[in-house]
Amino acid sequence: MSIAKMIALHPDVAGDINDALATAARHAMFCDLMCSSCADACVAEEMDMRQCIRTCLDCADVCAATARMAVRRTGQNVEALRAMLEHCAAVCMICAEECGGHDHEHCQLCATMCRECAEDCRAAIPTVQ
Repeated sequence: MSIAKMIALHPDVAGDINDALATAARHAMFCDLMCSSCADACVAEEMDMRQCIRTCLDCADVCAATARMAVRRTGQNVEALRAMLEHCAAVCMICAEECGGHDHEHCQLCATMCRECAEDCRAAIPTVQ
């Protein structure tokens, strides 16, 4: 099932969805899960990964909230949604930098997902009206 299809079915949307925003919501949802998984893998590492764990969990929370806000179509809160997309992009880049500094494959994969999510959030900002 596609989140874009679900958004398109909303009575206030009438099939005319914002593709960039739907993509950002989808990637924020994936990024939430990737960061949560990375944090869990970091717990199992033998070295001190506290900062990476904290950064991943913070990013997961921001991504989850961003995804939820991005799929809502009843009413509008344009300023809040734009601010959340900007914040999500910034937090994702912080997480990408932290994870990118570790050699663990799970951290590298998380860093890649965070960069992609940040890019999609930035692309969606000007489309929110």
